[in-house]
Amino acid sequence: MSCQSILIVEDEKDIRESLKMLLELEGYSVFTAKDGKEGLEILKTLERPCLILLDLLMPVMNGMEFLEAKKHEDAIAQIPVCVVSGVASDPHLKNTAGFIKKPIDLEILLKFIKQYCGTVP
Repeated sequence: MSCQSILIVEDEKDIRESLKMLLELEGYSVFTAKDGKEGLEILKTLERPCLILLDLLMPVMNGMEFLEAKKHEDAIAQIPVCVVSGVASDPHLKNTAGFIKKPIDLEILLKFIKQYCGTVP
């Protein structure tokens, strides 16, 4: 049985909404947050998503701060995170499931998501 919900944590509204629409068309349940703080709050209300897509450069709580806070919350610490960012991959990201550079290659993104969430029937 595969999980089919994804959380997108991205401050750029156009990117966030475009990814949401694409992934919903693929059959996934998608939740969004505009920064890391909102992402943590949403995670408290969701059943465990199969994957988090995380931007690094955001206001309020950036991606690195989100990752640090997430690892201290037992209920969400094990949820895989794929960093989706325009900045070069950071060596401090070793505890993430992957890194996809912006602009996003949608074929690579979908292939990555299917590894963690399976194919939607």
